[in-house]
Amino acid sequence: MRFAAALLGRFLPGLGQQGSAGLPLPELLDVSRLSRPRSPNTALAAPAGFQPPPDIVTRDYDAAPEQVFAATKAAALAQPRTVLQREFTAALQAHYVVRSAMVGFPDLVMLQVLSSPDGGSQVVIWSRSVYGRSDFGVNRKRLVAWLSAIDAMLLKREDL
Repeated sequence: MRFAAALLGRFLPGLGQQGSAGLPLPELLDVSRLSRPRSPNTALAAPAGFQPPPDIVTRDYDAAPEQVFAATKAAALAQPRTVLQREFTAALQAHYVVRSAMVGFPDLVMLQVLSSPDGGSQVVIWSRSVYGRSDFGVNRKRLVAWLSAIDAMLLKREDL
């Protein structure tokens, strides 16, 4: 399997690598201008009313954005085969690379924490495949897992 990944890596940059190797360094993303491709290989989790419409509507958290950002980073890095690629701390935005278990196909995940109108925080997560037209639902499943982990960290704190 590693040989096939290395061979494909000659044609598909970033394949057959580890972590974020072989992938371009992301820039700060303006989530208010997020544009999704037509291909069905992305998933978006965002608050109600977000544009473009999310696949999963996220909850508001009753915590400061900086606290929520710290929890989201911890939850993300606890996920398998996930590495932080770049962080924009002042903007409360982080970019991750997640590799598939078998061949190491890279997926990109952007996580942004926003201030909510009621004084709490909101989370936007956009997961997308680098290669292929379909992702077989992997990006959506990832969002569900990440949001569950974030909820476990933040809602447990709110109960204290």
